[in-house]
Amino acid sequence: MIRLKDVEMEYENGTKAIRGISLNVDDGEFVFLVGPSGSGKSTLIKLLTGEVEPTAGRGMVNGFSLGNIRDRQLPHMRRTMGVVFQDFRLIEKKTVYENLAFVMRAVGAKEKDIRTRVPYVLDLVGLSDKADRYPSEMSGGEQQRVAIARAFVNNPSTIIADEPTGNLDPERSMEVMDLLTKINELDVTVMVVTHEKDLVDHFGKRVVTIENGQIINDSVGGYVGGHIHG
Repeated sequence: MIRLKDVEMEYENGTKAIRGISLNVDDGEFVFLVGPSGSGKSTLIKLLTGEVEPTAGRGMVNGFSLGNIRDRQLPHMRRTMGVVFQDFRLIEKKTVYENLAFVMRAVGAKEKDIRTRVPYVLDLVGLSDKADRYPSEMSGGEQQRVAIARAFVNNPSTIIADEPTGNLDPERSMEVMDLLTKINELDVTVMVVTHEKDLVDHFGKRVVTIENGQIINDSVGGYVGGHIHG
């Protein structure tokens, strides 16, 4: 659950990246976040993941306050969310299985739970037969599916995908979005940052449009306001 009220974010250099945003995302929702480059999308993601703190306003993510979260609470908050990046960020020297097991061990999972959970998640993303492959042996679409599996393996309540299809062709992009939709149907909140208008229009989900650090539209069904620029 995401609750933002009059949130602002000003960097030390004086850049006002977020200007009074209020946003509610309920558990189990699927939301596209769209807007031109420099609109504040990346800063909003950093706020939601606890990378930066708001300079004004109030924010809650999955029960944790964004404004005064203690350092020792940050790992607990981050465990409630999985993040998917455009550039995959897989560990090249580890196999697919080892990439997933690594993030489970990082939060103290037991080995028997790892042996159960990793195959389940690889099956979910359609990569059961690629467990022993290394990232360099896989296509971009397959690597992105591994990245989604890694984000999901610790059973987060929220997944944030930052331009997850930015490096993929249209067919692979659709596969990735179908997979995120499937995960959303397991009662996981999904937020997808994208500039790909065709994808947004195809899925007919809630779309939050941000421009100049402000939400200019929040509706269901597609991008409003013309073309989405990079």
